[in-house]
Amino acid sequence: MYKLHKTPIKRALPDVKLPEPRISRRVFFILWLLSKAYLRIMFGFAKIVPQGDELFNAFKRALSGESRCIIAFRHPNGGEPQILGWFFLFRLKSFAAKKGIRFSKRPHALFVYGYEVARWGGALVRYILPNMGAMPIYHAKMDSKGMARINKAITEGPYPVALAPEGQVSYTTDSIPRLENGIIRLSFQAAQTMADNGMSCPLEILPVSIHFRYGKSGEKSMEKLLQKIEKLCGFSLGFSRKNIAFEKRLEQCREYLLRINEERYNIKSDTSLDPSFNDRLENVVNTALETAERMLGIKSDGEFFSRLYKVRQICWDKIYLPQVDNLNSVTPVNRNMLDIGAVEAWYISRHQELADFGWYFRCPLPTQETALHNKVEYVQNLWDFANRTMGGALADRKNIFPKKIIIQSAAPINLSERLKEYKEDKKSAIATGLADLEKAYLDCIEKATD
Repeated sequence: MYKLHKTPIKRALPDVKLPEPRISRRVFFILWLLSKAYLRIMFGFAKIVPQGDELFNAFKRALSGESRCIIAFRHPNGGEPQILGWFFLFRLKSFAAKKGIRFSKRPHALFVYGYEVARWGGALVRYILPNMGAMPIYHAKMDSKGMARINKAITEGPYPVALAPEGQVSYTTDSIPRLENGIIRLSFQAAQTMADNGMSCPLEILPVSIHFRYGKSGEKSMEKLLQKIEKLCGFSLGFSRKNIAFEKRLEQCREYLLRINEERYNIKSDTSLDPSFNDRLENVVNTALETAERMLGIKSDGEFFSRLYKVRQICWDKIYLPQVDNLNSVTPVNRNMLDIGAVEAWYISRHQELADFGWYFRCPLPTQETALHNKVEYVQNLWDFANRTMGGALADRKNIFPKKIIIQSAAPINLSERLKEYKEDKKSAIATGLADLEKAYLDCIEKATD
């Protein structure tokens, strides 16, 4: 029996204080010792295969000072930063050497991550990330210090800066649900800084995507996970279920989970209109987010993801208190009130977690003929739908070990060449840059071959 999620939050805590990012060779050595074991736990014995020369050439230019580089990596599964960070540090050099490419210094990239990662990631994460030069940023707060730090890292080098234009995990590899325009705005601002300082080298955005491919063991793991989902939904696992089509099994489970969520939020679907699954799920997603906002006492104003990030930020700020330096100095009454607020925030964020995942889950059902990696991804996401319904989060996602991990890169986008257009019409230049980035990702999806 799957255990009900219990709140890990017992008391409010002082906020996490992070040191300034720096490069620590000691931490590189620790990562060399630990990272392979970590990757084995997360991804098994998958073979990592880079495809295309763009990645090697972009690193060569960036490390030699011929360019400044922003690595724009897709983030559909949650483990992309770990895979890329390990590959850049410990494998990129040897793969490049096989192609006759030499680097002027050891390859590395400075990753940008959401500040909440340091809050839920634990002490080891809070030690390793700053000492790898990784830079935290807020999604829903003004963070001029963080933005200035990132701008300086981009313009002064010597390493590429890596960030995910999707803003967070997007749960789908072969389609692009959304891209945030922040990466293009940030890149143009950095390119303008470089031009103002008389730097002649270009600023490039390198599109990178990661694709998992599975073998027979992955297919067996997918079947076991689907059976687990069916058991959670109350479907018998007898011999008769083997005669049910794969697509029908998925459809039965997602329909049950959707109906449970409709009942939870007292949503009554108009059967006369025969609404689609996506329309019904969208209603659940919007209601879940509105519920979280109502419980926090804030207005439901603005674009969906701005509201989502705001709810997430408020909840984290009630658990880790940025306004309190010393909890020992508050009165017992106030301390207990803060503790109650922290536990309430954790429960409120369960609605936000459901809204977050549900927005991405509006995708077509795979069939038996669908490519295996797409079927595996859908079953993992179906598990996430069940998990979020029961109060879970991304940390509870079930990993199915791939046989191969493909790192696919596309031709860099030179934003320094577009500064004239940016000065004339910023909105249009940003929109064009974002469209070109999306096109590059679609090219990566098409080229990622087994």
